[in-house]
Amino acid sequence: MAGMTGELVRDRDRQRAWTLVIDGVPQSHVDLDDPRHLEFEYVRRIGHVLDIAAPPGQPLRVLHLGAGALTLARYVAVTRPGSSQLAVDNDPALVAMVRDSLPLPPRARVRVRTGDAREQLQTLRPGTFDVVIADVFGAGRTPASLTSAEFAAAVVRVLRDDGVLAANVADGPPLAHARAQVATFRAVVGWCCLIADPGVLRGRRFGNLVAAASRRELAVTALARRAAADPMPGRVLDGSDLDRFTAGAKPVTDRTALPSPALPVGLLTAAR
Repeated sequence: MAGMTGELVRDRDRQRAWTLVIDGVPQSHVDLDDPRHLEFEYVRRIGHVLDIAAPPGQPLRVLHLGAGALTLARYVAVTRPGSSQLAVDNDPALVAMVRDSLPLPPRARVRVRTGDAREQLQTLRPGTFDVVIADVFGAGRTPASLTSAEFAAAVVRVLRDDGVLAANVADGPPLAHARAQVATFRAVVGWCCLIADPGVLRGRRFGNLVAAASRRELAVTALARRAAADPMPGRVLDGSDLDRFTAGAKPVTDRTALPSPALPVGLLTAAR
């Protein structure tokens, strides 16, 4: 189904599943019959962070910066019934298309607000959310305003004391952007870990890494077990391993922040 900003492409293998494609790049995948199914690897890894953020089934208050097709909002709604969620996206045409074509699960408590993610953060009450998911892309890149220490501080302001930030970080060799993002989260939030395909972590190819940050240490063993069991197994870096990964990297500020690197020609980072 065509839309002003993209299209929904039907999945050949699943009867009521769709991929949201914008500017030729797959952005989200939704299975209306099974919202627990997370097709894209990096989305599944954010799902793992959601799974270990609180005891199973406990409702959460979740803020999604970047709505897409509301894939993770649907996942939270069915895995943690009673959760209250807010999604922010700056594309009203996209929001309207997703609402009309991909209905949310019954009784899902998901509100969608249109606007700039950084600006909307300033309007939210402090200490409101258990989890903030940062997954915003424009023209295939994370805007510079969402990569800085000031942005991280704005997220911390709306998180509860034991809340969690999960961020999609797209990068490739030599992983300078990912290293700087981890250094920024560690400086502003506190504890941090990184989840990614081993080949991406070794700087062999471009891909999506997931950074999880909190003022408390998360259940890394459980997170690593989930990532290792994925169809494309992932690795979790924390502690001394993350120290080595970020060696020499410095936090970025609004003054020094840059957008995430552009996708290599012909590569779709949201590959299945």
